[in-house]
Amino acid sequence: MDATGKATKQTSLQISGMTCAACANRIEKGLSKLEGVAEANVNFAMERATVTYDPDKTGTGRMEEAIQKLGYGTVKDTVDLQLGGMTCAACATRIEKTLNKIPGVASATVNFAMETAHVEYNPADLSVQDMQERVEKLGYTAVPKREQGDPAERRKREVTRQKRKLIASAILSFPLLWAMVSHFSFTSWIWLPELFMNPWFQLALATPVQFYIGKQFYVGAYKALSNKSANMDVLVALGTSAAYFYSLYLTVQWALQGANGHHGPEMYYETSAVLITLVILGKLFESLAKGRTSEAIKKLMGLQAKTALVVRDGQELTIPVEEVLAGDVVLVKPGEKIPVDGEVLEGTSSVDESMLTGESIPVDKNAGDPVIGATINKNGRLKIRATKVGRDTALAQIIKVVEEAQGSKAPIQRVADVISGIFVPIVVGIAIVSFFVWYFAVDPGNFAGALEISIAVLVIACPCALGLATPTSIMAGSGRAAELGILFKGGEHLESTHKIEAIILDKTGTITKGKPELTDVVAEGIDEAAFLRLVGSAEKDSEHPLAEAIVSGIMAQGIALTAADEFEAIPGYGIRAVVEGKEVLAGTRKLMGKYDVQAQHAFERMARLEQDGKTAMLIAVDRQYAGIVAVADTIKDTSKMAVARLKQMGIEVIMITGDNERTAQAIAAQAGIEHVLAEVLPEGKAAEVKKLQAQGKKVAMVGDGINDAPALAVADIGMAIGTGTDVAMEAADVTLMRGDLNSIPDAIYMSRKTMSNIRQNLFWALAYNSIGIPIAALGLLAPWIAGAAMALSSVSVVLNALRLQRVKL
Repeated sequence: MDATGKATKQTSLQISGMTCAACANRIEKGLSKLEGVAEANVNFAMERATVTYDPDKTGTGRMEEAIQKLGYGTVKDTVDLQLGGMTCAACATRIEKTLNKIPGVASATVNFAMETAHVEYNPADLSVQDMQERVEKLGYTAVPKREQGDPAERRKREVTRQKRKLIASAILSFPLLWAMVSHFSFTSWIWLPELFMNPWFQLALATPVQFYIGKQFYVGAYKALSNKSANMDVLVALGTSAAYFYSLYLTVQWALQGANGHHGPEMYYETSAVLITLVILGKLFESLAKGRTSEAIKKLMGLQAKTALVVRDGQELTIPVEEVLAGDVVLVKPGEKIPVDGEVLEGTSSVDESMLTGESIPVDKNAGDPVIGATINKNGRLKIRATKVGRDTALAQIIKVVEEAQGSKAPIQRVADVISGIFVPIVVGIAIVSFFVWYFAVDPGNFAGALEISIAVLVIACPCALGLATPTSIMAGSGRAAELGILFKGGEHLESTHKIEAIILDKTGTITKGKPELTDVVAEGIDEAAFLRLVGSAEKDSEHPLAEAIVSGIMAQGIALTAADEFEAIPGYGIRAVVEGKEVLAGTRKLMGKYDVQAQHAFERMARLEQDGKTAMLIAVDRQYAGIVAVADTIKDTSKMAVARLKQMGIEVIMITGDNERTAQAIAAQAGIEHVLAEVLPEGKAAEVKKLQAQGKKVAMVGDGINDAPALAVADIGMAIGTGTDVAMEAADVTLMRGDLNSIPDAIYMSRKTMSNIRQNLFWALAYNSIGIPIAALGLLAPWIAGAAMALSSVSVVLNALRLQRVKL
């Protein structure tokens, strides 16, 4: 929804042709100007635009047109569908028209003779399964032949292309570099072939480097200038062209003087050729490093099963997991990955869900139980019905959250964007001023020297490092967090989390396990095992959650239970049952009084248990007091450690609960929490968050239930326990996939580390340009050294960001 309450959509577009942060800024501004676009973010590192828009006013087609007008391209995925059921050319036309009408499809062509459809589409807007379903609604079948356009494959092809260019450029530039190095007095001992000094030979080597290998810089510069802006390509094209064309002028002049056959004047072909080689080397390193920042996504995708064994028309078929449809019956053998989210129809097994929950103990599954795709079936054969497939599965949703976080923009990046946008024109101005100062004042008449200095200024100032500083850190930080079970929904949340000063923790299901357990057994005048057998058999027929906790706790001790001959639930008192011919009473003090059981001496013991936050029940057998059983929602094993870690980080920890004050204080004491808000109604939780915010504190709320959703939405950072409800996770900014409260300090630590990394990157990127430009303007930096330093700055920023992928908690 936008500010007016109107429904908006969000899409992502993969962009090609960007060379620096200035390109990203220009595309962002261009998209933001489109009617119907509410917000546009362009991530230079991921080469992706994320756009929120009103579908009634604009669409992805207009966005793509706008991007192309600015001189860039959009990359789409393609798929070939094998069609079935067509009987004539009219069928093919019908399918083609239907596919082309689907939002997100750029083009679709259907070949009737081959019975295939070739579709170019935006994967952010729809999936292959959506196309299949649309074709099947028309009465035909569609099965993917092969999917192309994998981002990893695209990056691989780009890296291969850059490598080829680099090798060709290096081979052609090496003789020019050799000739230049041999001019230095300390390298006079180096042998130099006569041919290398011939201007025609140098021209022959430099020309393909300048115009074939360096073509990308001219194309990029033309696109930028034609849109009244400037980027890195402008700087590289200006600098290398100045060196090349001045050298060409000297070569022609030398030839006209009839000086063929001997050494020509000192030329600068090596400046342009070596610069282009170094820039391409930097781009290659940058591409390789940027590829590594998305390792987390690759790891998550690697968890997915590749194939599924489905039952169709009574036959078992092994098909790619992308072809599984909702409602399909899938067979999963022991040791195999469950391919999609579903429900068990037949079979019993234990399933390893540690990839999702972090819980190492396998979970038992029986008929009717839900299963999650990518979890591992340990020891039994399961027959499941697919309920969620493709991009609807839990894992696909996790991948989507991580991708969106990596593609989003943190507020700190806006600073870098503003600087990048005005940087290039200023640098061109500095280069021109440097040239005139040197040519007319410092070294009058030395055109070549002044030109070399202005080239060095242009090259050293490329703002690539500045553009990469923030997005690479966001990508690496959010990716590493995802591996640790922490999903940040956006870069802004990854940035804001480190500012948290107070954390409100919901009690039930967050600090505690959310499920009562049998904690205390006091048997009096009767053997404990016999006592438990009677209590468990009596409570077995009760549907009360506390009774379930008692029964499961007794059965866990290996005690066999029998069926009760009589059972009666007495609301507000407890239960009465007849087991093995004995009358068993279990309940409150009032129940004992009602049946004249003398149990007053046990009331003090019962009160002590209740002070510890436990629910205690008095037990009588044949109207004689026999003991007490107590149950409690116990705190998670890690809660105390997590609270201690938060306190060490200087964060105020508050517990909030709807429970009574006594129980709340008991649980808080066990977890090491001093501040308790008890007896708070669900709607009051959000009000308590606002009270703390009114004190000027940055507040985080952590919860797992539907009743926590309003407070999660109001808090500066809402954290949902991933083992909780979908509503809570939807309202939260951060999802903690594991029930472990240690994920909270882990999330804050990752945020702090990421912000520290971003600040380091921004400092070094700005410091590098701030120091490098005056050094170059003073004539202390040769252009080829400036080129090497520029390439190194971008690579160093990305490598620094990659350190986040090795963060240990």
